[in-house]
Amino acid sequence: MDQTTTSGEAAVADSAEPTTRASAAQSRSAAAPTTAETFEQFTRAILDSVGRVIDGKPAAVRAALVALLAEGHLLIEDVPGVGKTMLARALAASVDATVRRIQFTPDLLPGDVTGVSVFNPVDREFEFKQGAVFANLVIADEINRSSPKTQSALLEAMEEGQVTVDGDTHPLPSPFLVVATQNPLEMEGTYALPEAQRDRFMMRISMGYPDAASEALMLRQREVVNPLASITPVINASQVSGLIAWARAVHVAPAIEEYVVALAQATRTHPDLRLGASPRATLQLVRAAKVWAALDGRAFVIPDDVTALLVPVWAHRLIPTRASGGARSRGTGDAVTATLERIASAVRVPLARQ
Repeated sequence: MDQTTTSGEAAVADSAEPTTRASAAQSRSAAAPTTAETFEQFTRAILDSVGRVIDGKPAAVRAALVALLAEGHLLIEDVPGVGKTMLARALAASVDATVRRIQFTPDLLPGDVTGVSVFNPVDREFEFKQGAVFANLVIADEINRSSPKTQSALLEAMEEGQVTVDGDTHPLPSPFLVVATQNPLEMEGTYALPEAQRDRFMMRISMGYPDAASEALMLRQREVVNPLASITPVINASQVSGLIAWARAVHVAPAIEEYVVALAQATRTHPDLRLGASPRATLQLVRAAKVWAALDGRAFVIPDDVTALLVPVWAHRLIPTRASGGARSRGTGDAVTATLERIASAVRVPLARQ
């Protein structure tokens, strides 16, 4: 999986069979109901497992877990070599479920992703051959190096959890998570993601460079062993579904819902934004806030949960006007982030009733 792929066929061949790992977590009863204690136990185990590989980046690790449990998809955007794919692979290694990695290249075809209908001469009928997207966790590596036509093959899968080929609909396994990586758009050989696809990613994060201590530790440790080799699954797909259901039950008060809607409407009318938050963005912000609250041990969402997620959930969907900053940039101080911070400070925060 670490070898460089030079063609679409080879890219999918790299992940042609889903990876399923035996896990100590499977010995636990998958049918056992999720409780506050088991939720904390499993989520802490996932965070610790991924954190052993991704040194000094707890915020990025937590964001990946939020996307998984909120039934969203994660876009990791940063320069090469800072651990984007490593984070995706570490999360995949921590969950005992089907995993496939697709190396996106300019010659990758939509059928390589979704699957194709192949004529069976014995039965004299067409049969569907599943593509690489049929897995619980799909790693879409360097997604912006494939053509827009191939990128669009993921639209239905990411929104509806299914693919349609030759008029037939095929459901994807559940849970289903796409973790995509991409390099900055200024680099050669890349294609900008369509706005419709960017809107289907629940969160966009940047890894950033490690601090000096973490980078020095990496130099010492990775000369001896690959940290991914030491990861064993701490949870299986059925238990992940239980965590998802638990997080979905987190309470969101009507005042919090109105607060999120007010933030969304403010982005749609703000003079510095040409494109505001979509209704899908509003829904995904609430779902992510539920998981954020559950990870903090609360059964209810507070305004701080919403504002903590405002930039990672919304910034990649918004487009600034030329006067406010021109083309979208990635940094935390870019025009969109600054605008979101101003909106958050201007919209009235709901107060708890006495």
